[in-house]
Amino acid sequence: MRKGTALSDTPNLDAALFPGIDPTALLSPPHKPHAPRILILYGSLRPRSFSRLSGEEAGRILTCLGAEVRSFNPSGLPLVDEPGADLTKVTALWDLVTWSEGMVWSSPERHGAMTGLMKTQIDWIPLSIGAVRPTQGKTLAVMQVSGGSQSFNAVNQMRILGRWMRLITIPNQSSIPKAFQEFDEAGRMRPSPLYDRIVDVMEELMKFTLLTRDRADYLVDRYSERKETAQALVERVNLSDAT
Repeated sequence: MRKGTALSDTPNLDAALFPGIDPTALLSPPHKPHAPRILILYGSLRPRSFSRLSGEEAGRILTCLGAEVRSFNPSGLPLVDEPGADLTKVTALWDLVTWSEGMVWSSPERHGAMTGLMKTQIDWIPLSIGAVRPTQGKTLAVMQVSGGSQSFNAVNQMRILGRWMRLITIPNQSSIPKAFQEFDEAGRMRPSPLYDRIVDVMEELMKFTLLTRDRADYLVDRYSERKETAQALVERVNLSDAT
């Protein structure tokens, strides 16, 4: 800092658009009475899909914690920008994302990455639908399953995507190595520290969702966007005056 320059000297800030942090907006009691709405996406269509099975276990835990849980079946989802594609499944996905207040993404790791099916689902979710941003300010938990040793490539990639889509991605995550050993013939996950980790992740997702869902608009309110909106208003008013 240059000598003689006060830390409060911020001439580049527009004071009218920079009111500071309002603690009451962050700490006021929640008012939404309904159960937290959580959407589960999984990344494999195999009959015995471990990403789906682990997502189902997560859904059971979330239900026990008081959430309303829905899952999207990606079978029949077309590729993004596929000419002449039937968009019925795409519309169903959009509706579920709009309905949700939080999401769980569960993908296999294939060739060191999330699956193409998982990425296709995420790619179909728009950053905005009209004036609505369907993912901004919602919570996200990421999970992956592997056929071999434990890895974190898929969850790390999904974290990047979650950040890009302005989701509140929780710190904890689940990675299940040798997933074929962790589920019984009925498709239920066996008791293990790996199962306990899923419980941890779902508890954390619920806590973050309850903490943020009533305050999401305030949490993601940005100075730069307020400034841009104010400038657009000035330009519109000036244009009206000119005509």
